[in-house]
Amino acid sequence: MSCMLMWHWECPTYLFYVFPGDAYSSSGTHVNMAPPVPLLAVRGTHGTSLLRGPPKCDQQSDIISGGNNRCLTFSRDGTLLACCDGHKVSVVKCSDSSIVSTFDLPKTALLELSPLNNVLVTWQPYSKTKDCPQGEANLQIWQLHSGQLMKALYQKKVESWCPCWSDDETICVRSVNNELHFYENNDLNTIANKLHMQKVSDFALSPGAQPCKVAVYVPGSKGAPAFVRLYQYPSLGGTSAALANKSFFKADKVCMQWNKKASAVLVTASTEVDKTGASYYGEQTLHYLGANGETALVQLAKNGPIYDVAWSPNSSEFCVVYGFMPAKATIFNLKCDPVFDFGTGPRNASYYSPQGHILVLAGFGNLRGQMEVWDVKKYKQVSKPQAPDSTHFSWCPDGEHVVTATCSPRLRVSNGYKIWHYTGSVLHKWEVAANSELWEVQWQPFPEGTFPERPIKYQAAPSDLGSTQAPPTQAYRPPALRHLPATASSKLHEEELPQNMRPGVPGEKSKSALKNQKKREAKKAARQETRSEPSSEHAHSRPPATDSQSEPSSGDPETDKKIKNLKKKIKAIEELKEQQASGKVLQKNQLDKIQKEEQLLKELEELQI
Repeated sequence: MSCMLMWHWECPTYLFYVFPGDAYSSSGTHVNMAPPVPLLAVRGTHGTSLLRGPPKCDQQSDIISGGNNRCLTFSRDGTLLACCDGHKVSVVKCSDSSIVSTFDLPKTALLELSPLNNVLVTWQPYSKTKDCPQGEANLQIWQLHSGQLMKALYQKKVESWCPCWSDDETICVRSVNNELHFYENNDLNTIANKLHMQKVSDFALSPGAQPCKVAVYVPGSKGAPAFVRLYQYPSLGGTSAALANKSFFKADKVCMQWNKKASAVLVTASTEVDKTGASYYGEQTLHYLGANGETALVQLAKNGPIYDVAWSPNSSEFCVVYGFMPAKATIFNLKCDPVFDFGTGPRNASYYSPQGHILVLAGFGNLRGQMEVWDVKKYKQVSKPQAPDSTHFSWCPDGEHVVTATCSPRLRVSNGYKIWHYTGSVLHKWEVAANSELWEVQWQPFPEGTFPERPIKYQAAPSDLGSTQAPPTQAYRPPALRHLPATASSKLHEEELPQNMRPGVPGEKSKSALKNQKKREAKKAARQETRSEPSSEHAHSRPPATDSQSEPSSGDPETDKKIKNLKKKIKAIEELKEQQASGKVLQKNQLDKIQKEEQLLKELEELQI
């Protein structure tokens, strides 16, 4: 049974309003364009639907395809939508629903559009048949508007399946047999440049305008450390051409994240197994590499896993969620110095708004779905809603709304999604019907600058569905004790407050107050120096104590040296005995040292006679 692609548009994405009394154009009317309303694509067993975003949250269009929607993706500017319905791949315009291209690719599992919408990349699982024992090329690159096949390649692994383009599509990069192949101007039949390096495992292409940069990761081997290097295209010749280089141990894999300005990369290095046994998640370290050559290890204030790292859209700060639960969250600057500490809480993810003025710290997965919404300019908490069982979170491009969803196969029950205002109000809620599943929700993206930053509100937005602010919970008290005064309950983990809410922490001072404080401290230090000068001169007049005065000498330098070494060994044995008494398990060589104590004491006694 064939499936049809049907679009029903009730109203356009862009609305136009005519205001009486405004200046009129030559045609006799003056038209003001309202801000665009992002669409939300919803994919599940019901098919794929497009929902018009807040404040209306009404149905915009349907793609009816029998519920066999394999995948969908928006173009980077949000003008196109590509999807596979199990029979073909279709690319349509979001403005008028007109079809741009269709491709007979029923097995497509992943889709991607190039930054300028010139190229469509499709991937399907690699397979072999009797007719084709070597397998078919499963990665196909198409010229979008003409539908012409540009290149067919073999890509067995789903990791790093898609080639990467620079924002202007002048450079395309693909990892082939542990080396990087660079193509220019979408000429995929000619390799313009190669990065020759032993066992390149991963790479990340910088965003933004030219010149284009690339970060490459090479795993460690045979005792040599792993390293990440930054290069600026087309200078790819060895270590001397690298903009920055950072080597480190304990890295089975890395995650490399560029900031928007392409001035720095954050590298989260992780091992699959923590050899100390302290963490189920392995070990993680966070490294910073700047395009100016600066590198650093980001020092974290709490031991434990690194759950999430997120760059601020302003490219000058980043947030890290880390440490054993309850996890800490800290904002760092480009010098890797902490700027603000949010304390601890049940969280494992961080999400900056597209404008960078709001930060959401959330605890999803095996946590209760608590979200902390922060104004990162004033470091003031806006709201604290709760979205239990959520498996997905994403910001709407307008920076005012978010969507949380419970999707299959991560969770096969209670599938659905909610659209929130950042103040904690639920504006729209949808749950799947019985025996149905929700697979994916995705906001329509927009070019940067489409939605300006708006002033932050602290009062909950009006909503018929209300909010889900987490109510304060109290410890259980047996009925026999409820008539007694309440006492402070002990917690398994004492949570730290944000740094501006801790008792005894002074408020933030103005620049002039800090300047005056520095002057007072400098004067005080100068007065103390003048007072201490006479006493220091008197102290310098005394002859310094020497080792010969504190230690009796035998007259023979060799004997004195032996005595000193024996005393050092005996002192170390005493420390080991103290550790053993405290319950610490000593190693075999340490126990052997303790057994030699009597022999060392006897030797010392003979030398001192």
